[in-house]
Amino acid sequence: MGNLKIEHINPDGLIKNPAFTNVVTVQGNAKTIYIGEINANNEAGEVIGKDMKTQTEQVLKNIGAALQAAGADWENLIKWTVYIVQGQDIQPGFEAFQKVWGKRPNPPLITVIFVAALGRPEHLVGIEAIAVVP
Repeated sequence: MGNLKIEHINPDGLIKNPAFTNVVTVQGNAKTIYIGEINANNEAGEVIGKDMKTQTEQVLKNIGAALQAAGADWENLIKWTVYIVQGQDIQPGFEAFQKVWGKRPNPPLITVIFVAALGRPEHLVGIEAIAVVP
């Protein structure tokens, strides 16, 4: 990554979990990409899926398209913020993420927030993301 240094840190005293990193530092010349909340809409604006698994898969597909449009890929992600409607099971969403992330090292930081509702009543999950590229 040229003179860009991204360091993933899981310090002693904090939980070590394969789903997320605790601290990420970025040094050097980089472009930072901020992706606003992405929901399970297709290009026509239709909501895809009525369950967490299907909606999360669509959200991740949309984030992949956003990353690509900005010149980034999954490895460039450093932070997620995941909004989940109260009462939804997080596990199907986590499994959808694991399918996309695969065996890559250094998963991004993550914040998960349960909310009363999202922008449209049929949305069950929304994800914001931050990525950096040289």
